[in-house]
Amino acid sequence: MILYRVLISVFALVLAIKLLVRRDGAGLRARFGRMRPASDTPYIWLHAASNGELMSLRAVIDGLLARDKNARLLITCNSQTGVALAQSWGQGRIQAELAPLDLRWCVRNVHQRFRVTAHLTVESEIWPNRMLTCNGPVVVVGGRLSDGTLKGFRWLGGFGRRAMGRIALLSAQDPKSEANFLAAGVRPSALAPQFDLKAQYQPPLDMVPDAALKAAFDRAQTWLAASTHPGEEEIIAEAHRAYLAQNPAAQLILAPRHARRGDEVAALLRKAGFAVAQRSKGDAPQQGAVYLVDTMGEMPLWYALAGRVFMGGSFVPVGGHTPYEPAYFAQAILHGPDTSNQAAAYAALHKANAAVCVKDSKELAEALLGLQAPEKQRMTGICANKAISATHSANELLVTLDAILPKR
Repeated sequence: MILYRVLISVFALVLAIKLLVRRDGAGLRARFGRMRPASDTPYIWLHAASNGELMSLRAVIDGLLARDKNARLLITCNSQTGVALAQSWGQGRIQAELAPLDLRWCVRNVHQRFRVTAHLTVESEIWPNRMLTCNGPVVVVGGRLSDGTLKGFRWLGGFGRRAMGRIALLSAQDPKSEANFLAAGVRPSALAPQFDLKAQYQPPLDMVPDAALKAAFDRAQTWLAASTHPGEEEIIAEAHRAYLAQNPAAQLILAPRHARRGDEVAALLRKAGFAVAQRSKGDAPQQGAVYLVDTMGEMPLWYALAGRVFMGGSFVPVGGHTPYEPAYFAQAILHGPDTSNQAAAYAALHKANAAVCVKDSKELAEALLGLQAPEKQRMTGICANKAISATHSANELLVTLDAILPKR
């Protein structure tokens, strides 16, 4: 516990200095638990890492608000883009803030100021002090706990086990995570049916490609490299070069995981000999140019425009990113060797012959060519959509939550 406190305190000091340098008063107040509630009504505190988790949780959020017409939600995220997404929903009963640091006094401030009656956290966002200082039930939705994180909680000793023991309801993402949560200290009586949050993905209804984008990209000729990381763009560029040699009409949309890397990735692509149209600069798509979409919150547009997708974070040791979003859009899915963060979903895709694993640029180019035919893309995408569709609905989860959340 002492070492955890020291590490969090050091991180807090570094973050405070950065926020002070930026003169970000709002960020400083939020990170240190000094934000003010918009209402005196008690809040349910819901925490999600960022946009993807929030989008997957939208039906649950709507259900919690419908459950009690006077309910208010405090939604915290680790990123400003997640906060902006929650704010954009226009719900007067939602207050969105940057997540506070897991210092005991910071999170106690939040619980007290917002009169928190329950704390819901999503996937792998397990923060001990938030759970230990909550007076109401703690719920983990779509919980994911890797072997590495389990080792970390064991390292925390009794402090970590006490935190895990505060979980009143756990709906794990998969059997492996459920077993790890139990080993970390979650009580067996807290277990609820497993619930893969990402399988609930629904894109915003108003986010569809406009006429200009539809005219610029032939879905059958376009492939998307989604959520790429450093070390992957070079492989993507080599694969696209080889693919163009076989199919000069091919188009590539490249979406780096972190939009702030846009200029870096653009320079890399130009050095590799490609023309680049950069969305953040206002460039329009051009035939023969890589369309670099270094913006936030627009991924549904790019999934809709491409018949094939390479999921990033899988050529490098990141664990791979969720295939649920491309599966929703019935895309043929390609990925690298590391999909450890989404192992069950990718296993289901491979069982249905709905995904292709590639280990380098040569295999990626060959896989793209193998999925060149529009009918092949369409059928593979349909298989992907069926293979990992949700097995449990948000309504089922809401029924489970209703039994444990404070009554209205």
